[in-house]
Amino acid sequence: MGEAESWLLDLELFGMRLGLDRMHRLTTALGLPQRRFASIHVVGSNGKTSTARMIAAILRRHGLRAGLYTSPHLRSFVERIEVDEAPITDAEMQCAVGDVRQAAAAVDRAADDPEDRVTQFEALTAAAFHALARRGVDVAVVEAGLGGRLDATNVIPSRVQVLTSVALEHTSWLGSTLAEIAAEKLAVVRDHGTLVTGELPPEADAVADRMAGERQARRVRTSATEVDGIPLGPPGSFQRSNLALARAAAEAFVGGGLENEAVKRAAVEVHIPGRLEVVARAPLVVHDSAHNPAGARALAEALPEVVGDRRPVVGVIGVLDDKDVAGVLGPLLAVCDRAILTGFAHPRALPPDTLEAEAAALGRPEVETAADVHDALDRARSLAGSEGAVLVAGSIRLLAGVRARPAPARLSTL
Repeated sequence: MGEAESWLLDLELFGMRLGLDRMHRLTTALGLPQRRFASIHVVGSNGKTSTARMIAAILRRHGLRAGLYTSPHLRSFVERIEVDEAPITDAEMQCAVGDVRQAAAAVDRAADDPEDRVTQFEALTAAAFHALARRGVDVAVVEAGLGGRLDATNVIPSRVQVLTSVALEHTSWLGSTLAEIAAEKLAVVRDHGTLVTGELPPEADAVADRMAGERQARRVRTSATEVDGIPLGPPGSFQRSNLALARAAAEAFVGGGLENEAVKRAAVEVHIPGRLEVVARAPLVVHDSAHNPAGARALAEALPEVVGDRRPVVGVIGVLDDKDVAGVLGPLLAVCDRAILTGFAHPRALPPDTLEAEAAALGRPEVETAADVHDALDRARSLAGSEGAVLVAGSIRLLAGVRARPAPARLSTL
């Protein structure tokens, strides 16, 4: 993307002030593009991207021009913005970011504090709304970046809100209890909207009930068992919960019954990069973005259906420093016969020796370490051989590093 990507990478990830003021001013300068299409807002600790992709796929197969905004990306910023299940073009991204850059300059000039500037995620989100509006989408499925209440995506007048799950994560930003975290995410619920939820912890469920009542929103509860009879393309039993959420959200949006065959086609055909994704066959190489304990446990439970009886299973594992390292490592190491613990190109990537010490504390002292993610992958392939399998997991930024050869000189940290 050239100049657009360089400008985005120069921006601060988070601003000095939390809040939506900058985002409101930025989108106002762009003509409020988020009001030129209907929207569905997806929040949650795990499963957001998968659920959002499934919703967009179902809506497209019901004749709607469906936009999608997700984060983070694996290779390029342009991956985050799709129309009808295909990324927008580099030219469209350059144009959208160029317009946002001009608007951001005006917003920054008008700020009371010269340090209170438009952030990278705000600019990306505004560019997504701008590009989707220009493409004339009927509906955009928008994934929140972090939390909900103060997230830059929370300027959309969404008709349907989806809470996929709630786990202890980003506690310094969102709160130290499940109830507090749920409240931050559920702040996106709109008056008289429809709130779709899956199976939640009791504390989070109580918050969902309260929030729906306060906003006079209809609440729809879903269960994975509701879609047991629907064939599903993406592997992993956990994806059934996401499909149930997606189906209910799409049904709430269209305001009536869905066509069963259209839902089945969407479920089989939807593509979800970085979620139990097989990227090579000999050895089998699986990429998964599990990055917190709940995600790691779900991955560990589902992995056998992907690798079958292939042995050995060799893990390439890297984790960011703000995660529950033991909670992530434990389930992943349990399903690996061998593991290479690695660093990767991210300022918050834990050093391999730190991961090694955590593994030893978990009773797995036989792991190896590699400073470079590509060296780690080469070593894992060698250990696995043609009959084995390699699992790359622990962070979506690790997956991005693996897919970038040579390693990028600069990268987004979200």
